[in-house]
Amino acid sequence: MAVSSHTEQPKPLRHGRVAPTLGIIGGGQLAKMTAQAATQFGCDVVILEKAAEVPAAGVCVKSLVGDWNTPEALLELASQVDILTLENEFVNADALAVVEQAGHLVLPSAGCMRIVQDKLWQKEALAKVGVPLPGFRDTPTQESAVAAGHEFGWPIVLKKRRNGYDGKGNATVRNAAEISEAWDKLGGDTNALFVEAFFPFERELAVMITRSTKGESVTYPVVETVQKDHICHVVKAPAAVDATIARAAAEMAEKSVEAVGGIGTFGVEMFLSRDGEVVVNELAPRVHNSGHYTIEACVCSQFENHVRAVLGWPLGSPEMVAPAAVMINLLGKSKGPGEPKGWTEAVAVAGAHIHVYGKAASAPGRKMGHLTALGASVDAAHATARQAADALQFGD
Repeated sequence: MAVSSHTEQPKPLRHGRVAPTLGIIGGGQLAKMTAQAATQFGCDVVILEKAAEVPAAGVCVKSLVGDWNTPEALLELASQVDILTLENEFVNADALAVVEQAGHLVLPSAGCMRIVQDKLWQKEALAKVGVPLPGFRDTPTQESAVAAGHEFGWPIVLKKRRNGYDGKGNATVRNAAEISEAWDKLGGDTNALFVEAFFPFERELAVMITRSTKGESVTYPVVETVQKDHICHVVKAPAAVDATIARAAAEMAEKSVEAVGGIGTFGVEMFLSRDGEVVVNELAPRVHNSGHYTIEACVCSQFENHVRAVLGWPLGSPEMVAPAAVMINLLGKSKGPGEPKGWTEAVAVAGAHIHVYGKAASAPGRKMGHLTALGASVDAAHATARQAADALQFGD
């Protein structure tokens, strides 16, 4: 456990309940699992989403339908809750600032979100405190992108500064002749882009960090994430890395979240090179896919600790309750209904903890659920998880 010096205090609760009412901006699976953690404490949860039929709707006392990028919708949510938090990083920071100016508490704050939402500003904030990163440059023109390629050496990665996720918004460019096509693909004339030096990673790592309004922070084990088509497919906990590498990764994750003034649970994604060098890829200012394993595998899950953090309560232990755990994302294979096939076979697998998000429809690559297995080793946990995952299919 690491303790930071952050001293921001929450404002007094306005609704006078023993258990406060939590507002969540967004209603997807992350909001659902956060709401489930909050309701175990007796908290009421109200969500705001752009549609009525969303995963979190079934576990909340009220679901508001509206555009969470508008101050009007956010203020309506804020009027019904004690504290606001977010399930995604795309909520307009200026709209969040309006809510704060009206006297409502938003965590993570609008200022934090403004930095993290712009990946160039995020990189600059981390570089300022000495967090190891791949080289990067602002590239407002194609000519500046070409110049960055010559500076860093090819290939380079051209990225959208805003609104990129799961590999969307990135393009690997192998030479100057490919810049124009990548620029057009990412809409460089209307979307601000920047360049990152290509980092020859061997594996991808991630660390979940929770920081509270009281200045307390906890660090979850370093995990290995396995990507499939740019989507996190498997998480192995703990990562099979040297203890020195694990300590360095944990320390840079803590430093990264502190650098942006993060409150709540954050995911810190990293690259590990063959020679043991670790660099931060990017931050997610929210509960994160690479921390889903913590529901069954840790004393206190990332979701429960997020609730504790934003409410100013003492944080729970991030320690694992078993030697190893593996989480597998359940992705849609094709278009079809949201209910999986193979349910009976999957739930018959002893030790497989299955979470189906309740989305109305499946689509290729869509995150429909996840499952976690614990074991005496990562290989043993993976075998159990794989058996259950292979039995389930989302889509026709």
